[in-house]
Amino acid sequence: MKKITILASVALMMAACGGNEKEYDATGTFEATETTVFAEQSGALLTFSVNEGDSIEANKEVGLIDTTQVWLKIQQLGATKEVYQSQKPDMEAQIATMRQQLAKAQQEEQRYKELVADGAAPSKMLDDATNQVKVLQKQLAAQQSALSTSTRSLDKQMAATDVQVSQLRDQLRKCHIVTPTKGTVLEKYVERGEFVAIGKPLFKIADTQDMFLRAYVTSAQLQNIKIGQQVKVFADYGDSQHKEYDGTISWISSRSEFTPKTILTDDERADLVYALKVAIKNDGFVKIGMYGEVKL
Repeated sequence: MKKITILASVALMMAACGGNEKEYDATGTFEATETTVFAEQSGALLTFSVNEGDSIEANKEVGLIDTTQVWLKIQQLGATKEVYQSQKPDMEAQIATMRQQLAKAQQEEQRYKELVADGAAPSKMLDDATNQVKVLQKQLAAQQSALSTSTRSLDKQMAATDVQVSQLRDQLRKCHIVTPTKGTVLEKYVERGEFVAIGKPLFKIADTQDMFLRAYVTSAQLQNIKIGQQVKVFADYGDSQHKEYDGTISWISSRSEFTPKTILTDDERADLVYALKVAIKNDGFVKIGMYGEVKL
């Protein structure tokens, strides 16, 4: 009878030990990558089709800031460029007369060379003709240089105008509010018709499909985990209701921190813990801030 009593006591102790065994190795809260979209231009918000809870694809236009002033500046610079273009000299037309004069002077020089060679004209006439050719050549070179300088100056002014137009077109592009990534709208800060300034937050979006659990482990547990390790994640709905997900450890902190008050660890006596992130694919049931557990 005594032997039976001892066996029953051992069985109860084992059952009690088994009942106290934790089903997790670390706990934490679910998070998502959040992005705040800011206004990149100032002006009235003409359109804004964003509502909290909306699921938005990446690179989708959801709003437009007034573009009138930017567009008018582009038109003004276009007209300025046309003025510069009209001021560019027609080099060939402007030096045609000088070329003709030079050609005639060169013919006179050649004629006097022949006359002097035959003794029919004094050498002074040849010298005068040669000097006239040299003068006209210098005048032609000076005229070409002046026209080239004027053309280069106008070309640079036109190039500067093109740069200004490119800057304005970039501003015009930034008037179109585009989502940088896919996700769900968490918060909306402005309404259509409001005036927004550069840097004003418009809305916050989060990728709620690729979420992660930020959990904490003790230094003793670090030797058993590594980045890329497959683990089990449990979303805690309360009242002992859990939903299981496949997770992958995507990040481990390189420094310790004091245990957050809301976190339970495998060793409840641990003062310092290490944060880690476990990536999961959300099926729509996991919410930001929900508690979760990790089984390594």
